[in-house]
Amino acid sequence: MQPARLDLRIVQGATLRDTLRIMQPRFEYRTITAIAAVAPVRLTVVHDLPGNWLVWIQGVQQMQELNRAPRRELPHRAEVIDANTLEINALSAVGRLPTGGQLIYQPPVDLAGATARMQIRDKPGGALLLELNTTAGGLAITGAGTIERTLGAAATSAITWREAVYDLEVTYPDGTVHRYFEGAVSVSPEVTQ
Repeated sequence: MQPARLDLRIVQGATLRDTLRIMQPRFEYRTITAIAAVAPVRLTVVHDLPGNWLVWIQGVQQMQELNRAPRRELPHRAEVIDANTLEINALSAVGRLPTGGQLIYQPPVDLAGATARMQIRDKPGGALLLELNTTAGGLAITGAGTIERTLGAAATSAITWREAVYDLEVTYPDGTVHRYFEGAVSVSPEVTQ
């Protein structure tokens, strides 16, 4: 499996906090049974999503902006309301009568019992500049397919380098290791101190 290229920008002196989603390669397809004419738009659809997740939608009538094709267009960020309801905060269906459609998503990877680590180096195989992991801190597995990355303001203020590279690996309980993310790291220098 090829790791996703996801460059990282660190703002020096500010807290870095982001969420990484790890999805299975296969797609799930679920029929949308109703779309509420409310703001934000709510979809009635039986799903197995563990929490807020990235989704695509196809085939909706009377609200074309809901439709997005997997692999060709960016997904919507859906908030899980309950096991049968999703909300897409970026869109309003007020005054519309959207119908039909299909929810498409990639299920989360099961991270139960796994650990994660991320190293930032000056170049591949070079000097270690920073490490985050689920044991010592900086990375936390917070649910199925979800890793939260955090680096405090004091730690980002202490950074003296400007460019580097990183990768993030997950080790599963059976010893299998997958590299899911890699990319360039850039640091935006702190002005207000």
